[in-house]
Amino acid sequence: MQILPPALTAVIEALGRLPGVGTRTAERYAYYLVRQDPAKARRIADTLQDMHAGIGYCKKTFALIPAGQDLSDLYTDPKRNKQIVAVVAEPFDIVALEKTGSYSGTYHVLGGLVSPIDGVGPEQLRIAELVARIDEDQVEEIILATNASVEGESTALYIQQQIGERPVKITRLARGLPIGVDLEYADQITLSRALEGRQAM
Repeated sequence: MQILPPALTAVIEALGRLPGVGTRTAERYAYYLVRQDPAKARRIADTLQDMHAGIGYCKKTFALIPAGQDLSDLYTDPKRNKQIVAVVAEPFDIVALEKTGSYSGTYHVLGGLVSPIDGVGPEQLRIAELVARIDEDQVEEIILATNASVEGESTALYIQQQIGERPVKITRLARGLPIGVDLEYADQITLSRALEGRQAM
């Protein structure tokens, strides 16, 4: 016997596939949408359908940019210092650092962290592109802004090894960041202090 209409069950199952969304949360979201004006659900569906077509990646920093654009505004802005590069795991880490108002360099998005358990090796990240950027942009400082986790530390160490003997200052965000907290969820004060108190490796 079917308790819920298949259309609603399909929505609950789809929402439940999102990270951090369990069955109960997925049910609450689905019931909320059922109770709302159908136009609201259509707007959400339309934005999701158009999302991938409207998003591109910067060819230099790999940050998210509008489709059809080649380079991120955070890279082309003449006020940004291209000789300082903050290396982050994911694009939303950039948003977190920008909110501090304490950073005027550029970024490099790795696209994840080294995690053998999840089958992510260094070759799957944009580390080779970072090393190429160091030479192309005459980078003077690399800020390793990866999470304070085993994966973040392993990735930072690997990047340091790949940079090798290049005359680049390598710094790490100060340990104002709690262990296990993703960069995008850290508050602005903590991030500002972490940026200001970064240390050479």
